[in-house]
Amino acid sequence: MRAVRVLSAALLMLGLAAAPAAADSSPSPEASGDGGGPTRAGTSFRTATEVEQEQTATARASTGDYLYWSFPADAGQRPTVRATVKLPEGHAAETWQIDVYDGLRRRQACQYGAQTRTAVAGAASVELSCVLRTVRAWSEPWADDPLPGTYYVRLTALKLSADDLGKPVDTELRVESKDMGGAAAVDGSLSEPLVPGIGSREKEEALHGPKTVLAELEPEDGWTSGWWSDRWIWTAAGGALAALAGVLGYRLTRGPGRPRHVPPGA
Repeated sequence: MRAVRVLSAALLMLGLAAAPAAADSSPSPEASGDGGGPTRAGTSFRTATEVEQEQTATARASTGDYLYWSFPADAGQRPTVRATVKLPEGHAAETWQIDVYDGLRRRQACQYGAQTRTAVAGAASVELSCVLRTVRAWSEPWADDPLPGTYYVRLTALKLSADDLGKPVDTELRVESKDMGGAAAVDGSLSEPLVPGIGSREKEEALHGPKTVLAELEPEDGWTSGWWSDRWIWTAAGGALAALAGVLGYRLTRGPGRPRHVPPGA
């Protein structure tokens, strides 16, 4: 009997020791994603969740919340922001809207797209979209042109009934860009992209070593990816064609040349 008690106690201690290890090995709800985009959204500009382009971000929220995401956009890109809101059952008519702000928190107008839409009562979802103007490498201080840097997306409900306030909703956000090429190229560039915290990065690195800025994401090829465009190809091709036209024009207009010398009395 004493051996049985010792064996039972040993098995009990072994089970207690293995339980925490099993619990630690199980993934947490936030880390159990499928490797896609982020699964949360911020509630302000400072807490905006960073999203890479061509990546789908999801978030579960309550009707009436302000949801914020941020993404990087470089010169020559024309971003398109799409958002989908899956609405709860039995809801009344609701109006949703997405707003896009640049790194200076200036609201950027949409070229086209359904920036504001109203979902009829009982609709399963509502889809929103906003196609921004092409990001310019440089602009006048007084202009409101989109510039390279971090962009913010805000999603919220504008009009809803009191009964629907606080009901759970599922949201999806996706940002894609089209490269506009040399047609959007301009002479000039910013010294630094409009990224939060980038102005104090050099000072912080000099005092405390390398330090991450508030916005970590940047274009795949870096912020200098916009220096090359097909404008260079067209410029070189135009120069070559101009040189060829000059040579052909010279050969056509120079005439037969100096006349041959004819001896006297010939």
